[in-house]
Amino acid sequence: MPVSRGVQLYSRTVSVLCVLAIFSSSVLAQSGATQPASAQASVQTPAAAPSPNGPTPQYDYSKPAPMWSYKSYVGKTVPPPVLSNTPRIDQMVRDGVLYLSLNDAIALALENNLDIAIARYNLNIADTDILRTKAGGATRGVNTGLVSGTVGGSGTGVSSSSGSGAGGTSTGTGGAGAGTGGIVASTSGVGPTVDSFDPVLTASAQYENLVSPQTNALFSGGLSSISQTTWTNGLGYTQGWATGTALNVTYSNNRQTSDNPRSTFSPQFNDSFRATLRQHLLQGWGLENNRRFIIQAKNNKKISDTSFKAQIISTVSQIQNIYWDLVNAYENMKVQQRSLEFANRTLSDNRKQVEIGTLAPIEIVRAQSQVATSTQSLIVAQTNLQYQELVMKNAITRNLDNTLGAASVVPTDIMTVSNEVLPPAEELVKTALQQNPDVQNSLIDLQNRDLTRRTAKNAMKPSLDLLGFYGAGSVAGTINPSATCAVNPTLLGCVPAGSIPPPSGYSSAVGDLFNNSSPDKGFALQLNIPIRNRSAQADQVRSELEYRQAQMRLQQLQNTIGISVRNAAYAVTQNKAGIAAAQAARDLALQSLDAEQKKYALGASTSYLVLQASRDQAQAESNLVAAMAAYEKARVALDQVLAATLDKNGIVLQEATTGSVSALPKVPGVVRASDASIQSTQQMQQQMQESPDQQIQRLQQQMQQPTGLPQQQQPPPPPK
Repeated sequence: MPVSRGVQLYSRTVSVLCVLAIFSSSVLAQSGATQPASAQASVQTPAAAPSPNGPTPQYDYSKPAPMWSYKSYVGKTVPPPVLSNTPRIDQMVRDGVLYLSLNDAIALALENNLDIAIARYNLNIADTDILRTKAGGATRGVNTGLVSGTVGGSGTGVSSSSGSGAGGTSTGTGGAGAGTGGIVASTSGVGPTVDSFDPVLTASAQYENLVSPQTNALFSGGLSSISQTTWTNGLGYTQGWATGTALNVTYSNNRQTSDNPRSTFSPQFNDSFRATLRQHLLQGWGLENNRRFIIQAKNNKKISDTSFKAQIISTVSQIQNIYWDLVNAYENMKVQQRSLEFANRTLSDNRKQVEIGTLAPIEIVRAQSQVATSTQSLIVAQTNLQYQELVMKNAITRNLDNTLGAASVVPTDIMTVSNEVLPPAEELVKTALQQNPDVQNSLIDLQNRDLTRRTAKNAMKPSLDLLGFYGAGSVAGTINPSATCAVNPTLLGCVPAGSIPPPSGYSSAVGDLFNNSSPDKGFALQLNIPIRNRSAQADQVRSELEYRQAQMRLQQLQNTIGISVRNAAYAVTQNKAGIAAAQAARDLALQSLDAEQKKYALGASTSYLVLQASRDQAQAESNLVAAMAAYEKARVALDQVLAATLDKNGIVLQEATTGSVSALPKVPGVVRASDASIQSTQQMQQQMQESPDQQIQRLQQQMQQPTGLPQQQQPPPPPK
């Protein structure tokens, strides 16, 4: 009796657990769709539909469709990319000229730069991994490298790898890389098999009509063939949970009609169901082993956010370098233009002096040579400026239409020397290690690898599962007239008239399943011990090796950052000193040219020395412009290795994520050029209407003018 009561108590407990599991599945599924608080901070809220040239919309792809909704079985349509420019750039174009400050260039890049737009998709891709792992699936990984398709503005700094793989990069979290014979995968995510957290409902229906010949009259009731019609219906429900628990419920209904007199019922209903609850006890035990994919997906989302920040830092630094290259190109062209004007004046003065006989004709040729050299330098400066304009427009736009492609770019900021005193190197290195995105990604990756170490060790254990099941079976139907003694009195074992049961149907069969009239209950233990277990051993030790290797890479990265920070600080100091040296050389060249011109006016010098002093002065001014540009780019590189680009320039990461900039960046230490300087630059742009070919043709015409020197005689023919 005590044993019977214990069995009844156990069966009722299993039944209650099964019913609770079925009804709680919908609640758990809905709660699984809820974004955790830690992840909500990094996921962008849905935005309104974009205008034709508005920002790229951000959606939360980590949230599933509503449960029991048809949307769960149809694809989601991702909006096409916005390939038009934002309206901001149209507001800056006046009379075919794009007036551009450094702050405007950065804002336009945050809205339109294609590298940023491509990297922005990685944020949504990381969300899909979270959605996938909520169902128990493994992560597919996220891209962590930089998209580097923008031309120009190359600089130095410690940054993530770049490439041309999926998502515009060739690197991924913890994951795959090129190796011998192809792709080498890591042990990321290795561990016990995870059940599907999404409930699965199965249903089946089958119809069968069977006519079978008979050879034994005893079993066929004297019939030569038996006709049998069968309807079979089945339902199934399975679901797993993060505790290592799985539920499997099956239901079967069979309706059969037959003309066999030996069949007591026709039609006959056979119903059965069984609910089985399974719990892992060794391998797969615990929340960590079964939620590892979810934990990794959330960590990968953090890595994706940090990598996007690294992309913004890299692209903004590149835009700054491109801007200073453009300013450098303008300043250099001004220098070369002044040099050509001086050479032309010298040539004109020499012609006049040769005409009055106070100067040798050879000085005209010397001046013409200098004009040709200065013209070549100016053409090189002009074409370089045109290229830098094209590079800048490409970096801050998505689409270069005809109007924007033909517009010239006039920078409105000038290069200056900052009086800022750099902090000590140790403080700079400490700041870089705290803020560098690659260090943050490596630390998060170490968390994933440490989790893999533990789950790989759990996967080495034998599989021991506890199973409890409860079920029942029932039979119902209407008595077969051929089986009764009244119809077939000669049939052996016919049903007497007083023993005929009342007719019953499908409802009776289903009802008998739950009245405990024919229960099927019990429990079981399943043990699976893999002999030698070599595959699990290999995965476990490899996960340990990869974890230690990642620790070494982190240390190497920290050392590299320390060297890069010190090198960038040295570069700022060196280029600042280079500006002082270039300014002194420029002043010397100016004074030397002025002294040579005064001596030439007094007859104490020659035009050759004056032209040489002019070349020295032009070269000194070009060196000063290059030194200023190198200093500005060194400051940009220092901010990049410190990962201080966003904070220092007043860039809001949230606005960069959505691609809609409302607060204009504020780059410190940038001085706006005077109106006179901007007007001078605009006039110089107008003077560039003469193409290089036209300048060369004009130079050739100048060379054909008489110099006063005798024409070179042709040599006599050789004697016969």
